[in-house]
Amino acid sequence: MALIRIDRIRRKKRSHLTYNAEKIIGNGSFGVVFKAQIAETGEIVAIKKVFQDKRYKNRELQILKMLHHPFCVEMRHYFYTNGDKPDEVYLNVVMDYIPETIYKIMKSYLKMKQMVPPLLVKLYAYQLMRSIAYIHALGICHRDIKPQNVLVDPSSHVLKLCDFGSAKQLVAGEPNVSYICSRYYRAPELIFGNSDYNCIIDVWSVGCVIAELLLGQPIFPGESGVDQLVEIIKILGTPSREQITAMNPNYKEYRFPQIKPLPWEKVFRSRTPKEAIDFVSRLLVYDPKARPNPLEALLDPYFDELRDSNTRLPTGYPLPDLFKFTQEEIGTMAHGLHEKLVPAWYKQK
Repeated sequence: MALIRIDRIRRKKRSHLTYNAEKIIGNGSFGVVFKAQIAETGEIVAIKKVFQDKRYKNRELQILKMLHHPFCVEMRHYFYTNGDKPDEVYLNVVMDYIPETIYKIMKSYLKMKQMVPPLLVKLYAYQLMRSIAYIHALGICHRDIKPQNVLVDPSSHVLKLCDFGSAKQLVAGEPNVSYICSRYYRAPELIFGNSDYNCIIDVWSVGCVIAELLLGQPIFPGESGVDQLVEIIKILGTPSREQITAMNPNYKEYRFPQIKPLPWEKVFRSRTPKEAIDFVSRLLVYDPKARPNPLEALLDPYFDELRDSNTRLPTGYPLPDLFKFTQEEIGTMAHGLHEKLVPAWYKQK
C-alpha cells in the first residue's frame, strides 16, 4: 500500500518539480509523512499526505497558507492526488525536511541515560512560546501540541511547531469540541467538558512538554480522560469550586477526593534548575485566566540566559536568532513589552 502511495507522489509534478518519495517518516490517523527528494535539484523535503474526508472540514491547508514565522513549519507547495477508490482524494503538502522532533531528542538522551541539557530545554521552551504567541495573534489555536509535533534541526536547534491538522481559528462565542488534543497534554478545562475554551489551552500543553523535557517522561500520563484528571490532581491537588467554575462554568459535579498539592520541587529531580520549575509551575495552573500570555511569559527570569550575548550552544556555536519578532506578535504586545524582550546588544546589531 505504501509503495503505491509513494509511486503516485513520484509521478506528480508541481511547478515543474518531481518529488521522489524515499521513505515514510511519520504515520498516524491524519495520514502519512514521506521524506522525498526533488528530482530536479536533489533537495530533500517532507510531504504530508492527508485523506480529504468530505464529512469533516479540512482547515489545515487554509491555516498553513497563513503561517510565516521562524518557529512554525511553512508550506512550500501543495497538490492533490487520487486514491485507489473513486472519489478518494489526498492532499499532499510539501514542507522543509527537518529530521528530528523533541520526542526523538528526548529518547536519544534517555538511551544514553542522560537528560536533555538545561540550556536546550530553555531554548526549546522559548521558541515554542514564540510559535504559539504568533499563531494566537492570528486567532489560531493549535490544539495538539506534544513532543512529536515539534520539529528540531539538530545542528542549529531551531524549533518548528508542526502538524496543524487539529488547529482552528477560534471565534468567541462559537462552540468547539472539547474532545481534542492528545491526552497527556490536554488542558483540564477540556477534561471538564468546556466547549467555550480559548487559545490558552496551548499554554497548558507547552507547560506539559517543558515538564517532560525536564523529567524525561510525561508529567501527567493518564490512561483515560478521567485518569488524566487524576494524574493532574496528584500534582496540583483537588481543584477548588472557584477553579472548577473557571474551567467550566456549566460543570455541576463537585465531588472529588480532597488531595493536597505536591510541592513542585518534589515533582522534579533534585538537580532541576529552580527557575525552570518556577516557570513550569506558572503554566500548569487550573484557572485558564491565571496562565500567562505567551509573549509576557518570555520575560520570565528563566529566559534571562538566552538574552545574554555570551550564551552559546553546547557545541560552542551561537544561539539561533531569537529576537526578530513579527508584526503580528508586536501588534498583540502590551505597551513597552517589545523593548523589554529585545536585548540592547541585539538592537545595536
